[in-house]
Amino acid sequence: METPREDGHLFFQFVSHRYERAGTVYTSNKTYSEWGEALVYGVMAPVVLDWILHHSTTVNIRGESYRLKDRRKSGLPTVKAKVKGEAK
Repeated sequence: METPREDGHLFFQFVSHRYERAGTVYTSNKTYSEWGEALVYGVMAPVVLDWILHHSTTVNIRGESYRLKDRRKSGLPTVKAKVKGEAK
């Protein structure tokens, strides 16, 4: 299993490989300003965002997700379960 640091590096490599070679759809529940945290390497975030946003269209969708709506309708809990080892 990759560490968050390795995940960020793999994502960087993926975006680097796809940049200006093929169209790619990216989805995220993070704002652009939060990508530095998500990529672990904060210095990589501006580069990755530059590549992704060059020639792009951003569609911002607000509201509750369909998955969350379905859980609520079925009466299932909607609070995320704590990840093992996560601080309480």
